[in-house]
Amino acid sequence: MINDGKKQRNIFYFISDAHLGPDLPYPSHRETILLDFFRQIRNNADQLFIIGDLFDFWIEYRHVIRSDYFNVLCALARLVQDGIKIHYIAGNHDFALGPFLTDHIGIRVHRDFLAITRNEKHIYLTHGDGLIDADKGYRLLKIFLRNPILQKSYRLLHPSMGIGMASFFSKLSRRQEVSKGPKFGHQAYRKAAWALAGQGYDVVIMGHTHRPEIIHRHGKIYCNTGDWIKSFTYASLESDTLRLWRYRQGRAPVEIAPIILTQ
Repeated sequence: MINDGKKQRNIFYFISDAHLGPDLPYPSHRETILLDFFRQIRNNADQLFIIGDLFDFWIEYRHVIRSDYFNVLCALARLVQDGIKIHYIAGNHDFALGPFLTDHIGIRVHRDFLAITRNEKHIYLTHGDGLIDADKGYRLLKIFLRNPILQKSYRLLHPSMGIGMASFFSKLSRRQEVSKGPKFGHQAYRKAAWALAGQGYDVVIMGHTHRPEIIHRHGKIYCNTGDWIKSFTYASLESDTLRLWRYRQGRAPVEIAPIILTQ
């Protein structure tokens, strides 16, 4: 069906943590679900914010793009062609973002965080890695991994070798994250979010924990967008109302009720 009317683009969407690429012990059709979500938002999205780890590991070669990312990259390109602004905030798995996403697709890349204002509400967007006290060692590793000279040296490896090594270390990182479950306790990230809110932000949105939740506290909001591995969750901002949803392919999404804190 062709819609001849003008598209009403007024909603901001926020997603994170699809970790596309590896064979995970989760639904094999998760990429299909994500592509369906992209099709559904084409008519009303004004901006899409990818808050890290869309890909399980991103290595950008000058003449090589991973074939298993092709469908998603094409879908993102179509959204940009439709007039939707896409922002990509680097995560801890896709930190080596080069010029390809910007030059060839039109995505605006942000290395660490993004601060925006909508309807006089100040919003802070970050993947969430390196924010909590338990991440002291990781913060040092992050400086090393994001060194442009080291990244350029890594790309000298043949793509088959470079991608293979990256996949190995990505799986190793995931096993360590699972074994250190308490490090990713939601209370630590809530504490980090309220600290950011104390710096003058009305809303803090992050990913990383794979735990979807939206919390209201003293007029401030912390939202974690969850993941597209098990939860299939996303946030939407329409006018000045931020809501968290669970996407269901072929059915209406289900809203996740906010948590109201009084202390």
